[in-house]
Parts: sequence; structure tokens; C-alpha cells
Amino acid sequence: MRKASFIAGLGLALVWAMPGFAQRKEKLVTIETKYGPIRLILFDQTPKHKANFLKLTKEHFYDGVLFHRVIPAFMIQGGDPESKKATPDAMLGSGDVGYTIPAEIVPELFHQRGAVAAARDNNPAKASSGCQFYIVQGKTYSEGTLETQAKRAGRPFTDAQKEVYKTKGGTPWLDGNYTVFGQVIEGMAAVDSIAAQPRNEANRPDVNISMMKVRAKKMSKKKITRRYGYVFAR
Repeated sequence: MRKASFIAGLGLALVWAMPGFAQRKEKLVTIETKYGPIRLILFDQTPKHKANFLKLTKEHFYDGVLFHRVIPAFMIQGGDPESKKATPDAMLGSGDVGYTIPAEIVPELFHQRGAVAAARDNNPAKASSGCQFYIVQGKTYSEGTLETQAKRAGRPFTDAQKEVYKTKGGTPWLDGNYTVFGQVIEGMAAVDSIAAQPRNEANRPDVNISMMKVRAKKMSKKKITRRYGYVFAR
């Protein structure tokens, strides 16, 4: 009996030591909007951005914050804390949390449709805003136009990325210049609805569109894949 217990214990220890075992659960983030929920996952390859977004979510920072900038076939942007109580004529987009996040630009993470990326100013280090982010709506591109976009981005696209930009769409010229740290896995219909709203010259929607509630819930990766069809990179 003692020998069997030892073997069982050793086997359990080996399983726990397997790479990725402790990470089989993931935080699923849900942004509630009047057009429906937007669900997204955050990437382990961008740990600083992931940790910061989850921290702000836990603090309910995003609850009531507006999507203050929307551009069809491009993206929707939010996260400005000054937007919570902003008057209809207020210019938004300059609010922050008093710090930036070092750039975590990973070539494999690109601006495909549904990508979640950090906004930033024109700082040369490409450091991200501590709170503002955008979700890519984008559009599709032909092979020829992708060559132009690659020059604009200052980096080549892989064949796999080209295929995504040609079939699903995105905003390829942003690659290499902003940190992509997440991906929408359900709710792009809500993103499309938000992007289509009438807006003023500053691209602020005429009628406020808020993140009514933003929450992160721990869920197994297997369940996320089964429920939403998202396949995690190994």
C-alpha cells in the first residue's frame, strides 16, 4: 500500500510539473454593452498588459466608461476615465491612470478582426496607455493592397496573417506599432453595431455607449474552446 501511494503521489507530482498544467484555466473577460456582451481572452505573451487589464477590471475601473471613439471599418476605442461623467460636448481621449505600460509587441499577435490592443500617444518607445484600449473591426484586403500595408507597418506579414487579412479582415498597418494583448471570441456583432453608430467630427458617438459592466471569470480553456470555438496556442 505504501508503495502504491508513493507511485500515485509521484505521478501527481509529475502531472503538476508538466508545462502549462497550472495554466489550464483562463480569465474570460466580458464587456456588457446595450448591444450585447463582448467576450475576450487576454494573451499570456503580453503579461504586463494582461495583468494591468485584469487589475483594472477587478477594481471595476471600466464600469460606466464610454466607447468614446468609433470609426467604421477600423475600430472602437474606450477606457478614458473622464468619459464616465462627460458632458455631450466634451472632447474625450486624454484621460488616463497616471502611468504607461512598456510595449509588448509580439509579431505573432496582429491586428486581425476582433483584436484587442492598447491605445497610446506618439511616444517613441511605443509605451501603451495604462487604461485606454481599442477593439479592431477592420476590413478585408487583397494581396496587392497588403503589400502596401506591410510597407506602411514597416514589417512583413506571414502567409497565415495575410490569409486572415484577406478573409476575416483587420487593420494591418497598425502591426508593429501598438501592443495587441487580447482577442474577442464572442460578440463581434456588438462591436459592429457600436462602430456603426452616428458620430461627431471627433468620432464620438452622438449617443453615449458605455461599458455597463466589465468582469473577468475564471474558466477552463477546454470549456472556453467548447463554448466559444476559440483554440488556444500551444
